[in-house]
Amino acid sequence: MKDVTITDNIVYIGADDRDLDLFESQYVIPNGVSYNSYVILDDKTTVMDTVDARRTDEWLENLEKALAGRTVDYLVVSHMEPDHAASVQVLAEKYPEMKVVGNAKTFPMIQQFFELDLSERSVVVKEGDTLNLGTHELTFVMAPMIHWPEVMVSYEKSEKILFSADGFGKFGALDAEEDWACEARRYYFNIVGKYGAQVQTLLKKAAALDIAMICPLHGPILKENLSYYIEKYNIWSSYQPEDEGILVAYASIHGNTKKAAIRMKEILESRGAKKVAITDLSRDDMAEAIEDAFRYDKMVLAAASYDGGVFPCMEDFLHHLKSKNFQKRTVALIENGTWAPVAAKTMKAVLEQMKEITLCDKVVSIKSVMKEADIAEMEALAEELMGK
Repeated sequence: MKDVTITDNIVYIGADDRDLDLFESQYVIPNGVSYNSYVILDDKTTVMDTVDARRTDEWLENLEKALAGRTVDYLVVSHMEPDHAASVQVLAEKYPEMKVVGNAKTFPMIQQFFELDLSERSVVVKEGDTLNLGTHELTFVMAPMIHWPEVMVSYEKSEKILFSADGFGKFGALDAEEDWACEARRYYFNIVGKYGAQVQTLLKKAAALDIAMICPLHGPILKENLSYYIEKYNIWSSYQPEDEGILVAYASIHGNTKKAAIRMKEILESRGAKKVAITDLSRDDMAEAIEDAFRYDKMVLAAASYDGGVFPCMEDFLHHLKSKNFQKRTVALIENGTWAPVAAKTMKAVLEQMKEITLCDKVVSIKSVMKEADIAEMEALAEELMGK
């Protein structure tokens, strides 16, 4: 386990997982993921969440080492998703005197996941309740729908630590050498992105706290420049573009739409676009395409027509955007078709169901293969897009 220092009396006991191929069976994690758990060593020893069943044994070893012969008095359950709560029953059985701390929505979920009688061991907390551990005291803040209804975060006031559940988390094992923002952004928009309003509510609550450190359930402990991370979350959860730029996302069957998308990228760059990212929706990571769609203020969708609609990977991309509350962006459309181009109509119908989406008036419609006349149309579309 990588050495992770929290404080003298708060010890990291989590574990990295570099063997898992897909997080939540859908997100590629080339650098793995961490399952974070912590123990507060005080008059009352308190474990802050458990870990995925894939790392239970390692986690128990870490806990026992930190305890040095002591028992566990409390387990705080911030979030019941199995990557954090799969080991609740193991810990409850190992320490039969241990109390389990959760809110009114936590305990019914525990019963759904485990056959575990906690009737005499439950400590039910609500917004603003505190738990005195000795020199440490936890204050509980409810964070429903970030991203499950039972989620809560905890603030330890003596050391000014926010235990933030899935908030401020990221993909990647703790020993991964990578930029925080990239994988935190991909994590946020694909997992939490739908619940921006709820994140905004939590950020307002957090603003009233004096926070010196953030301990999430995934990813590194955040100790410095906290305003940077909080500002990122404020931008992401308010659905504002993070950067000025354009994502060109294409869905091509035989390569002709791909050629048009690449040419559109070149046209945009020649006209001074600060950043133009491009993604092949058939082959590239869908979660990264979603991340880039939210990151930039503009987007070009280029797609082939298919079965009287749009090529399926573009349809899937639009479905993901809609489900994650995509909004406040400007979008341009390019379609391709041999006998009945309808991709633009199909894409527009989905985009019009989203909030504050500005569609360019011009639509480029290619018949099979891009020609000089199409390039002229794409130049006009680029001019309109960049002028909005």
